[in-house]
Amino acid sequence: MGRRLEQVKEHPSAILLVIQLAAVVLWPFLEFSKPGRAVLGAIGMLAVAAAVYAVRRTPALVWVVVVLGLPAMVFTVMEAMRPEVNWIVLTSGLLHGPFYLYVSYAMLRYLFHDDKVTRDELFATAAAFTVVAWGFAYLYSASQVLWPGSFVSPTADHQGWFTLLYLSFTTLTSVGLSDVVPVEPHARSLVMLEMVAGVFYIALVVARMVGLTIRRSMQRD
Repeated sequence: MGRRLEQVKEHPSAILLVIQLAAVVLWPFLEFSKPGRAVLGAIGMLAVAAAVYAVRRTPALVWVVVVLGLPAMVFTVMEAMRPEVNWIVLTSGLLHGPFYLYVSYAMLRYLFHDDKVTRDELFATAAAFTVVAWGFAYLYSASQVLWPGSFVSPTADHQGWFTLLYLSFTTLTSVGLSDVVPVEPHARSLVMLEMVAGVFYIALVVARMVGLTIRRSMQRD
């Protein structure tokens, strides 16, 4: 049991990735009831804690994560229980957005820290991608409060957080399904920034993997 626990601790990026994917799967089942939202709040707190733990293992500045992460955990629960209160949603978005984007930056530094690809770095590659999606989803949520009607869909002019997360993933992966559309200038500006982030992320990761593969081949020769 102790050995398995140590193995789990060796892969904090995998923990973060699993928690985020679990939230994606569970959200549609839980978002419409108070107990369900409480569970979602707890999952959100676990995701924040896992992100902090993952960054602790990177060269990034831990105090920045603590300053943003601790209040973000509080507002995760508050937003889950009172999603209709604008100031809570706005504050949560302004805390979570920079927090998750900083975590993604720290994880990218971790990925480029050495010349050997470990198993945890592979998990970090996937986790950093989902973290970027989370960060922009929270920024979209905050922009909806500041500029009502920022995002529209065939069914609503105000989007729930899970719909904004869906928009974030479709933008970041360049799928562009276009069933949720940014219509306000500020919203379109954020979406364009995420498009650039998605393209550069893929380019950086692919370039690194190709470079390491060529390097290993040259060393063998």
